[in-house]
Formats: sequence, structure tokens, C-alpha cells
Amino acid sequence: MPTITAFKPQKNQKRVNIYIDGEFGFGLDLENFLKLGLKLNQELTTLEIEEIIKKAEFQKTFDKLLRFVIVRPRSEKEIKDYLKRKKVHESLNEELFNRLNRLELINDTKFSKWWVDQRLVFKNKSKKDLKFELRAKGIKNEIIENTLEESEIDEVKIAKKLIEKKEYKWDKYEEKIKKQKIIQYLSGKGFGWDVIEKVISDDIIKS
Repeated sequence: MPTITAFKPQKNQKRVNIYIDGEFGFGLDLENFLKLGLKLNQELTTLEIEEIIKKAEFQKTFDKLLRFVIVRPRSEKEIKDYLKRKKVHESLNEELFNRLNRLELINDTKFSKWWVDQRLVFKNKSKKDLKFELRAKGIKNEIIENTLEESEIDEVKIAKKLIEKKEYKWDKYEEKIKKQKIIQYLSGKGFGWDVIEKVISDDIIKS
């Protein structure tokens, strides 16, 4: 029967390499190592080794996933895409999501609010662009609509901020052409005609 013959700490001191019959068998995180109470000269069945490796793989994957989700809020779709990208076995997914849920690290409503706030502060996005971005993140339409409604977005104000940053480029043109340039620019940014009309009629863009 396979027998544990040595333990060697990994460089990060958070995992242990376990040797079976004199050869490297698998790596294991310290938490599971202590829980399992593995000892030198302990005999393990092939099935027991497979179960230990599964636990080791889960913890290693979860540690990486945790680093991914705490950098910034993530949508459920982003997490699923991450697991696919990292080729994590599907058998681990349910428990990984259960762990994240217990830590309250998955909430598409909170993610949507955070995303909108960030994009409005740093990118001055239109509602149309925000909807497109949130859909790409896998957010349901109902959550998107509720988030945008609660955010009370002033698109005219946002559009004016964008124009203020770009207006110097159009100052050399006569007013008619300047307005055309602004209309094209704002339209490309996802603003509707009702917003564009208010912006181009404002004194801020008149010569």
C-alpha cells in the first residue's frame, strides 16, 4: 500500500509537498494538512490519495479565485469565465461558488451599482454604454434597469463634461460644422438625440 515517506514545505511556507514511497506525490495546503493529520509512514489507499488531491486542488483554486474577486467586485459571469479560462474542473464549481456566497462576494446587484458609479466618475458614460457594458458582464436586464434608475444619471451633465474636454478640437470650425462634430461625437458615445439637442443648444458650446 502507498506510504507517506516525507514532508517538505514549499517556498511560500503555506503548502507542503508530500512524498509517497520516496517520490513526490502531491502538494497540500497547510489547513488541509493539519485537518487530515497526515503522518510519516502512514499508509494510504489509492482512493484516499485521490480524495486528498481533490481537496488540495480545491483549496489551491479557491485561494487564487479569492485573489481574483477581492481586487474589485466581480459579476457572477466574470467568475464563471475565470474558472473556464483557468480550466478548473466543473466538479469544483458548486463548492467554489458556495464559499464565495458565504463570504458575500457574489452579488450582481451590488456589482452593477459599483460598476455604474465607477464608470460615471472616471469615464462619463452614457446610459446606453452602461447598459451594453453591464450586459457584457452577464447582468440581467431587470437589475440593469433598476440600477440605472436608482443612480439618477444626468446624461446632459455627463455629455457636457465630455464636450468640455474635447471642445478645443472644434473651436477652429464655424458654429454649424462645430455642432455637427459634437453631434457625431456624442452619438458615438451612446447619447440619444434628446440629450444631444439640449447640449448643442447650451451656451457652453456656442462660439
